[in-house]
Amino acid sequence: MASSSSDVGSEGEMTPLQKHVAFFDRNKDGLVYPWETYQGFRAIGCGVALSSASALLINGFLGPKTRLGTCPSPLLPIYVKNIQKGKHGIRGDLKKHAHTNPNALTSKELNEMLKGNRIPRDHSGWVAAWTEWKILYLLCKDKDGLLQKETIRAVYDGGLFVKMEQERASSKKKP
Repeated sequence: MASSSSDVGSEGEMTPLQKHVAFFDRNKDGLVYPWETYQGFRAIGCGVALSSASALLINGFLGPKTRLGTCPSPLLPIYVKNIQKGKHGIRGDLKKHAHTNPNALTSKELNEMLKGNRIPRDHSGWVAAWTEWKILYLLCKDKDGLLQKETIRAVYDGGLFVKMEQERASSKKKP
């Protein structure tokens, strides 16, 4: 990554949040455009409508927050190296809300966590956090309706997305 606008270093030098966002940087140039967000969502198994809406909302919310300088880009790129500027929403504590299983959340417990850990007056953050967590639950709950702690951990560094994309690709290859 030679360009100064996209230089985030090697994957080992990236923060977990940068790794999380870098999954969506499909061409690895340090910028995530809405079409890359769309492609990333499709790669992990989301439908066209959810992928399209997610691309517009995520890039519309994070692009301006992570931009370099003061001039916004109409293409809404998310700058991977500046993603910490886009932190939002809630601060989750799984142990506090996992009543049914100490290592997982039910849908009801997830709702409780989202409501109980809101950051005051961060309304757009509440919406973003609710959307992200609900999509994660929808895609990753197990057969018992539980969102496992290990799954939650893996989403933070992008490892879950890579695994989901690989599993989806291998299942398409099977006759």
